Amino acid sequence: MSKINNVKEFFTHEDKRLRDNRWIFLSMLIGALFSLLAAFVLSVDDFNLLKDPNAHLTCSVNVVVNCATVAKSHYNDLFGFPNSFLGLMTEPIVITVAIAGLVGIKFPRLFMFFAQIGYSLGFIFAWVLFFLSMFVIQALCPWCLLVTLSTTFVFFSISRYNIRESNLFLPKKIEKVLQNFISHDYDKLVLGVVVALMIFSILIKYNSALFA
Repeated sequence: MSKINNVKEFFTHEDKRLRDNRWIFLSMLIGALFSLLAAFVLSVDDFNLLKDPNAHLTCSVNVVVNCATVAKSHYNDLFGFPNSFLGLMTEPIVITVAIAGLVGIKFPRLFMFFAQIGYSLGFIFAWVLFFLSMFVIQALCPWCLLVTLSTTFVFFSISRYNIRESNLFLPKKIEKVLQNFISHDYDKLVLGVVVALMIFSILIKYNSALFA
């Protein structure tokens, strides 16, 4: 019981800034773990398809929900190797940062600035792949959707932290506006809207196929 109380106290600390940090890094950790899991499964699927192009993947349910269709697309290896390998290489770094943040380690401002740039590129890449899957490939991969969602959560988490800690080297006026924005938790509202739009767009476009 004491351990449960300690965990509860850890995430409900009276210091608002410290409490916010812990929730931010916990969100980053959970999101990165899910992304790493998805990247691992997708990498295994890529190897299976390499050995047998006709291999049946467990997440290939129908014409629309079909990991194999997405994996066989040339968009799956935009850099000359499966996109999932990027997750295997980068997510352990995010996990390390998140764990360090949870135990109270404060990283140098420049390090967090470059971490923001790196993860922003990953965020953009994840959404580009989502739109390609939706409107070009015309098929959805559940594990890819998990990557997009978890990457989005991590992006908003690290952005909230860096804005609040003034790690982005922004002009003072813009920095003040953004800090006021997150102080009212409007970033959480934007996150909710983004996730809702993603879900609604899938339901609207593929409603008949998903529930057939």
